[in-house]
Amino acid sequence: MIRKTLFFATALSAFALQPLSPAIAAPEAASQPSATDAALLKLFHDSDEASLRRNPISAVYRGDTRYADRLGDYVSDAYYEGERAAGEADLAALKKIDRTRLTPTNQIAYDVFKWQTEFGLKAYSPGLLEITKAQPIDHFAGFHKYYPGFASGEGAAPFKTVVDYEHNLRRHRDYIIMVDRWIGRFREGMKAGIVEPKLVVNNMIEQLDMQIAQGVEGSTYYGPVKTFPEGISAADQARLRGAMAAAIRDGILPALTRLRGFLKTEYLPVARDSVGLSGLKGGDRLYAYLIESNTTLPLKAEEVHQLGLSEVARITAGMEAIKKQVGYKGTLAGFFVYLRDDPKFQPESAAWIRDEYFRIGKRVDLRVREQFSLIPKSPLEIKAVEPYREKTEAGGSYQQGTPDGSRPGTFYYNSYDLKSRTTPGMETLYLHEAVPGHHFQISLAQENEALPAFMRFGGNTAFVEGWALYAETLWSDLGMETDPYQRFGGLSDEMLRAMRLVVDTGIHAKGWTRDQALDYMLTHSNIGRADATAEVERYIAIPGQALAYKIGALTILKEKALAQKALGAKFDPRAFHAQVLDTGSLPMGVLEAKIGAWIEATK
Repeated sequence: MIRKTLFFATALSAFALQPLSPAIAAPEAASQPSATDAALLKLFHDSDEASLRRNPISAVYRGDTRYADRLGDYVSDAYYEGERAAGEADLAALKKIDRTRLTPTNQIAYDVFKWQTEFGLKAYSPGLLEITKAQPIDHFAGFHKYYPGFASGEGAAPFKTVVDYEHNLRRHRDYIIMVDRWIGRFREGMKAGIVEPKLVVNNMIEQLDMQIAQGVEGSTYYGPVKTFPEGISAADQARLRGAMAAAIRDGILPALTRLRGFLKTEYLPVARDSVGLSGLKGGDRLYAYLIESNTTLPLKAEEVHQLGLSEVARITAGMEAIKKQVGYKGTLAGFFVYLRDDPKFQPESAAWIRDEYFRIGKRVDLRVREQFSLIPKSPLEIKAVEPYREKTEAGGSYQQGTPDGSRPGTFYYNSYDLKSRTTPGMETLYLHEAVPGHHFQISLAQENEALPAFMRFGGNTAFVEGWALYAETLWSDLGMETDPYQRFGGLSDEMLRAMRLVVDTGIHAKGWTRDQALDYMLTHSNIGRADATAEVERYIAIPGQALAYKIGALTILKEKALAQKALGAKFDPRAFHAQVLDTGSLPMGVLEAKIGAWIEATK
């Protein structure tokens, strides 16, 4: 699971798309760029520059501070209209470019840009925008949850110069405006009968309570002025410290208090008891859009549900085999309880969890070059989830670094409620979130200046999360999960992704309750109750996103099997992985076409 905000998906940039190096390019990609290619690259450049002005935080994440004095609003009618108009203009310009006259690599870029722009425009269509804009934040992906970390001094926002600090104070002013706009959007939803589930609202109130209770100097926002980098004078330090305290005391905390009060007294009483989109006006149409948006495939909810049931059955058989291998005589359900409750499967401490992930990382590093010829230059940090978000956060997550490596990628582990944590599966989690999962895929894309920025920095969930789940399947090749309990943990993580197909569609298309979804997960896996609760409440908050993992991984595995069958002894996993990763995040249809062309060229 990646920590990132919604406006990253369509970010475009000003980087020329040059032919890929021979080590990673398909053999047919040798044709020379033409005037048509130049027109395409100019479109990418112009679109990206405009997007960065509208979405300044996207630029900060790249290390581009030209617009760092603004936060953006992402919630006003003017913003929505600007995004819609930009998408329409980009498509009109793209249609004037003859795809057949482009180099093969640029044809891939053309296809990705077209798919992303067309599908992005659907979000602004009548019937969908009315629903989404009336629910501006939620407890899982809400900006109120993301922004404290961004501005903490340990997030993406830089704090190296006085100007950086001044930019941060100006962003805080934008944030206060944004918070009040959320209240306005929620009120519009109340009038239209489009409201969040009570469960989501209560979780948001609890999150806001925690932030408000921090006070001024204990606030996450106060972090940047607790220490200063060299070169900032004592006078500036004193001035900035006072300005930060004032911004928190007189601006941010009152705004969060207003939002918290509104949610508690006005919004919660009218919030809905149902948790799925099927209980929301227009929810069926929105869910159909979200399925295709997240999987990049036109799948039906029932189709996804049935696929999930079949995958659950397959993985259950593998679990039964492990249970037999370790000599457990009871039922699989009893084995789940045993793994959940026996103290020997619980971590000793938060420090032990940290140290164990460092040990796992060293073991993976010893073998990873056997499977990968492309290794990112960006370093990886391993850190605990911050206390203000650990209760509702997943067991692990990844936050991307900067392309130049000045801010490393970060693997976050969650040590909240140690008794609910289990040690089987830690190796799998590392493969997924860190190496060779999210850290490889995201860092390699960002570092590849041969790609236009929408392929370096954008992406779709099916590819990004599908790759990370596929990375889990490399456990044997990387010498991991030799212990049967860790292998069972790997199956458990795979089961989680299979159950997501069942539970997400159950909640949003079949009317399942929270407890019904929770019972299904606890019955079919050894996931702890705390993690299962966080998972189910995540699916409630962000429908459809959880479907992407399994759909994307199955697509990559299918392409790998086709390549192995077609190439036989000529199949090299390093070459295959390079083909999957060297052009950034692709829609599934574009990926299938690319791998098919590579297979034919290699044959």
